[in-house]
Order: sequence, then C-alpha cells, then structure tokens
Amino acid sequence: MIVSRNRNPEASRWFARIDRFNNDDEIQLLEIRFHGRGGQGAVVASTILATALFEEGKDVQAFPYFGVERRGAPVTAFLRMDDKPLRIRSEISEPDVVVVLDTYLMKYVDVLGGLKIGGVILINSGKGREAFAGIRQKVATVDATGIAIKHGVGSRTTPIVNTAILGGLVRALGIVKIETVVKAIRSSVPVKKDENAAAALEAYERTVM
Repeated sequence: MIVSRNRNPEASRWFARIDRFNNDDEIQLLEIRFHGRGGQGAVVASTILATALFEEGKDVQAFPYFGVERRGAPVTAFLRMDDKPLRIRSEISEPDVVVVLDTYLMKYVDVLGGLKIGGVILINSGKGREAFAGIRQKVATVDATGIAIKHGVGSRTTPIVNTAILGGLVRALGIVKIETVVKAIRSSVPVKKDENAAAALEAYERTVM
C-alpha cells in the first residue's frame, strides 16, 4: 500500500495496491503516465505536479512525448518520483498510474497499455466509475471538463482540464498536499491563477474513488 506522511486517509483505504512501499513512511518509485490531446495541458499538468512533489522533498522527473504536433493530436506525458535519487532515464512503459484527460482517446489509444495489475487509472468523466466496469485496475473519475468550464479555464468549446485533473489526482493518490499543488499552479499558470486554483480544489472534493 502507498504510504506517505501527507496521505489522505480515504485514499489510503481505497488505494490498497502496489505493494512497493515500506513501513518507514517513504514513498518508493512511482511512475505516472498522462494521456491527453494537444491543447488540454497534459504536459503542463505533469510539470506542475513535479514542481509540487519537488517542493515536498521528492526526487522527480517529468517529460513529454509528442506524436503529430498539431492541436488535438494525442500527447503523452510522464512523471517519475521517488524519495531516493532517480537513476532511471527511460520512457515509462509500465506505469503505476494512468491519467486520461479525454475519454475520446480511449477509443483509439491503448491508455491501459502496460498499466500494472492493481494499478490506478484516473479518468476525466462525469459518468462515474460504473461506466468503466470493464477495467480490471482501480478506477477513479472526476468531471474535470465540467469543472474547468464552470471556472472559465479555457473556453466552453475547448476547456483546459489540466489543473482540475491534478486536483483529482491528488485526491486519488494522496502523494502530495493539495495546498502544495495549488501553490505550484499559481506559480506556473500565466493567466487565471485564481480560476485554475479553484478548479483544482473543486476537483479534489468531487473525485469519485
């Protein structure tokens, strides 16, 4: 079970998986893969989370992979964290956690590829976990699109869901304080700092696990 000094007790009960953590409250290697489309902010999300984790003393890597470089094209971003210095420099092919910023991608991209049995997938969806009953791994959902639209992050036709999805990820994993993530959001986003922070906080409260 994942254990950290800042762990959300609710997430601890739900997150009884990935037996890669010791009894000394140290987080061992954790790998996260983000799937989004160009313009949704998947790469920025991984960078903001890396900033927050680093602020709390973790060793972190965050890096993107771009396919066709056009708006709306699939984008993959990766994050690797550990309490100890990271020596690995490879792409993440067997993540512990997958984050899906757009369910449309699930029709054409193997977002579950390599996700460990007992791993976790966080999906941007307002349908709830029951809509993804066929997934063997743990599923968490949050309506990041609706939350982004509500707070005016992006436009109604092209909402930017990255900060909302981060709030959901913090809720699901409990690997970092939501306050630290909000601080990283405020220092990273160039505009609508209050709106982005509010989106993350609301998503944190509304994530279904």
